[in-house]
Amino acid sequence: MPKSLPTLPSPFVVETVLKRDIFGEIAIGHLESDTATKVIRRRVAASARPVRRFAWHLANREITALSALKDVAGVPQLLGVDKEALYRGYIEGAPLHVAKPKGNLAYFQDAKRLMREIHRAGVAHNDLAKPQNWLITPDGRAALIDLQLAVRFRRRGPLFRLLAREDLRHLLKQKKSFCKQYLTPSEKRMLAQKSLPARVWLKTGKPVYNLVTRGIFNWSDGEGTKDRLDTDGKTIAARLGKEPGVTGHVLSLFPYPKKNGVGIYAFVEVAPDATPSEVERRIAETLRPRPDVIQAVHALPRDAAGQPREDLLRLIAINQVDRLASVAGDEASLAAAMAIADDRRNFTDRRL
Repeated sequence: MPKSLPTLPSPFVVETVLKRDIFGEIAIGHLESDTATKVIRRRVAASARPVRRFAWHLANREITALSALKDVAGVPQLLGVDKEALYRGYIEGAPLHVAKPKGNLAYFQDAKRLMREIHRAGVAHNDLAKPQNWLITPDGRAALIDLQLAVRFRRRGPLFRLLAREDLRHLLKQKKSFCKQYLTPSEKRMLAQKSLPARVWLKTGKPVYNLVTRGIFNWSDGEGTKDRLDTDGKTIAARLGKEPGVTGHVLSLFPYPKKNGVGIYAFVEVAPDATPSEVERRIAETLRPRPDVIQAVHALPRDAAGQPREDLLRLIAINQVDRLASVAGDEASLAAAMAIADDRRNFTDRRL
């Protein structure tokens, strides 16, 4: 951890809590002295007492990494640290799994450039397999967040080179998902060759990690990576299409440990003469299988062709409401999405 840490010039004012879990709380807000600039607070003091020491360990890793990357554009800037939390700058952008940059080779070229800059600073990110840690900024550039698992190296020894290689391999997995046609022969070979530690982790460490986080702590760090929409989702969607008073619906995945880490959030649009609470009650009582979360509204955000904005509803389902403005593109969609976000039903956070 750096010897001298920055302190905030004025108190932090919370606007929205983005996420709560056993390792703390993440909120967006601003400083009293600067209401126009967004700030992210990771409040470690809100973590569960049994894991607080470990939560601070993760926070200290992020503090150390951000301190080393203070001159790198595309990663949050460390703004301050106190006895309760760390504070970092906000980067506007949409998560990779929401923006879905299909065929966007320029983005992945910029992502590789950013990753190399991070490595030149002696930092391995260690969590690039999660698409939610990659952002696409409004100008199409790459940005990275969530450095809790990052490691800062003074020398680029064998361990650093190994972790840097894994960072690159995980970036290539994202490229394969959205830009497969542009993978080079050497990139395809790297994807096919997991390192020995990676293979050992998948066989031994990861099952234990999942048992502890999901089984003991009832917590999942995923953002809905297992596609339940291909199983329960198809049945739910077919039934919702026949429900009286329902004029539209969108199903989104969200982190939900009770269902192997993934839940189904149903956004249901009802007719003007229908009562949303009554529709929610009827769906919950009669639908089998049923969504894990149901929110009935009078208007879903829609695009120019009249189709529901699944990208905006996905952000609401996973409590990334701070990204709505950068993704919406028009005031009508943003207004409809914010009205839903204000009453969202994923109780890992609440608008204050």
